[in-house]
Amino acid sequence: MGIIKARKLVHEYIRRDEEGNVESIQTALDRVDLDVKAGEFIAILGHNGSGKSTLAKHINAILEPGEGSLWVDGYDVSDDANIWNVRQSAGMVFQNPDNQIIASVVEEDVGFGPENIGVPTDEIWQRVEDSLRAVGMLKYRTHSPNKLSGGQKQRVAIAGVMAMQPKCIVLDEPTAMLDPNGRKEVLKAVHKLNKEKGVTILLITHYMEEVVDADKVYVMDKGRVVMQGTPREIFSKVDELKSYRLDVPQITLLAHELRREGLAIPEGVLTRAELMEAIERICQSY
Repeated sequence: MGIIKARKLVHEYIRRDEEGNVESIQTALDRVDLDVKAGEFIAILGHNGSGKSTLAKHINAILEPGEGSLWVDGYDVSDDANIWNVRQSAGMVFQNPDNQIIASVVEEDVGFGPENIGVPTDEIWQRVEDSLRAVGMLKYRTHSPNKLSGGQKQRVAIAGVMAMQPKCIVLDEPTAMLDPNGRKEVLKAVHKLNKEKGVTILLITHYMEEVVDADKVYVMDKGRVVMQGTPREIFSKVDELKSYRLDVPQITLLAHELRREGLAIPEGVLTRAELMEAIERICQSY
């Protein structure tokens, strides 16, 4: 079994009137299957309302499945007795870092989680140092979070989750409120955790450029997984992605349009270097 395993997972949001009668039912997850192996970098794409954030909240046991099953690190999230273990195995980083940062000093905020689970003091400070170093924020350990940029705050939020030493980190649109430089900072930190620490990453986003280096991509629409595969496999299907109201990386789209005009450029080009290499081959053939 992978570190995260979902089978036919269903979740419904039920709206009731003042008397408790059901007014409407919205199916946010519709028989979702998911299989994530330890150490993988997984990206989950989807338009607003596709169900991706609802899925994230299940992985951290914030929501409970209506039907189907979900296992995190071998623990059934439907069993209340497992909630503590699930949340230690899967850390969560939300869209707005201000919702997670609670202390007035960076190092105190990062140490808050380990302190609350009874980690010895000496180990807490070691975890704080290691986590801040991993996300490139060690020199800001005595700063006030209020004086940091959006990207720096988000890296502090990630360090706070890291200090809990989870096996998996779920990031729910962590760059949505950041400028391009902030997005680069956060993504660099996340990839570093994955490659150097072996932390399993689930990145939920609607920015296509953020998933190019993922091991696998899931695309969600109306609560269902409608596409899955490597980034190259997914971005080779430009028209299908557009049918789910999703864009593709600009380089991929340019390569796709050049191919439609008759140039011998392969589908699924992901980087500028790949496109330039394809164009050079074409030029050399003449």
